Amino acid sequence: MKRSSQVAAPLLAAAALAMATGCRKPEMQRCVDEQNHVVDDKLCATQQTQQTQQRPDGHGGFIPFLFIPYHYYYGGWGGYGLGSTVGGGTFTPMQGRSYATSSGRTTRGGFGSSFSSGGAHGSSSGGE
Repeated sequence: MKRSSQVAAPLLAAAALAMATGCRKPEMQRCVDEQNHVVDDKLCATQQTQQTQQRPDGHGGFIPFLFIPYHYYYGGWGGYGLGSTVGGGTFTPMQGRSYATSSGRTTRGGFGSSFSSGGAHGSSSGGE
């Protein structure tokens, strides 16, 4: 019996660790504007027309640059409510973490894949 308890303990620990890391609640993914205010997710998802604007080059001319007014914001504090301010997160998803939009679409950071889960995850204000 001593041998089986030596095998069972590491297996149970590995199973517990796998379950704990696999069951982590997704963090928030929101579409935000330049001031980090939440806007409709459709603005990020359908942002196909990239706008080119100009900025002064310091010598009397102008340099064109790509202006993208909306981008996804991952994690941090703030809610899903339109107009809510967000902070404490990043503009790129972190590897190994999952993120959920207010519509229930879930993205996994660093894996390049996403899927839709059932139900909406949402609150109109505040953090989680």
